[in-house]
Amino acid sequence: MEIGIHIADQSLPGGAPQLGKNLAEAARAADDAGFGFISVMDHFFQIHQIGPPEREMLEAYTTLGYLAACTSRARLLTLVTGVVYRQPGILAKIVTTLDVLSNGRAWLGIGAAWNDEEAIGLGLPFPPVAERFERLEETIQICLRMWQGDESPYGGTHYRLARPLNSPQSLTRPHPPLLIGGSGERKTLRLVARYAQACNLFAGPDLRDLQHKLDVLRAHCEAEGRDYDEITKTCLVDMNTGDKGDKAGELIDRLGELAGMGIAVAIGMPVGAALRSHIDTIGSDVIPAVAAL
Repeated sequence: MEIGIHIADQSLPGGAPQLGKNLAEAARAADDAGFGFISVMDHFFQIHQIGPPEREMLEAYTTLGYLAACTSRARLLTLVTGVVYRQPGILAKIVTTLDVLSNGRAWLGIGAAWNDEEAIGLGLPFPPVAERFERLEETIQICLRMWQGDESPYGGTHYRLARPLNSPQSLTRPHPPLLIGGSGERKTLRLVARYAQACNLFAGPDLRDLQHKLDVLRAHCEAEGRDYDEITKTCLVDMNTGDKGDKAGELIDRLGELAGMGIAVAIGMPVGAALRSHIDTIGSDVIPAVAAL
């Protein structure tokens, strides 16, 4: 099992003047400690589950480009890009740029978007959910076409590209891995089965719900003629190790349960000032213990 870190709370000590320094130090520490993935949210306002919208929130891909220069090993992605926030051809170029500049460490994390507050606040398009899923599938198709080097015109319901040129091409071949976030059973997991190399789910207190989502994904894979085992299953996990690491053993046991269910990447989401202590504790006490799971 690999461990990832999701930097969702950017309200770090020292505020904006120290934010670049703090993020760089955290990313280097995570990279050195063996974290397999570093992710950030693709939001423009902070989400209410973490804090008020006024709290610090950097633009995701600028941040990932900065973290690429601070690291050398961890894969880099958003959890996850809202499909309506960027035009698909531009998104393919952005992720390609990240892949080239990080020496092949970019993933595309993408979903149908849900935060209408920030979209309305910044004047971004936010169509009804059915249309957002249509746009999600078309965006995936466009990105894959551009990474294949297919410059022929693309004509969809929502997007039309006369020449989807992508130069330079991504270093990762055949393309940066595609992760689709969300646990919707009718649409999201079907798109995972059809297109994605990875999914992102949630590990709540009762793992029966997670197992149900995995069973639904398996059924979609069967319907699509896809090998279920070739999809990397990732999930967000509460990685509370206690004030002095006294709960690390409980966490390792839980990660063992998740590994037994087929979860390959467990991602923790520390809050605020806990970022560095989380990295240090997980790196020293947890990553070595779960590496063989």
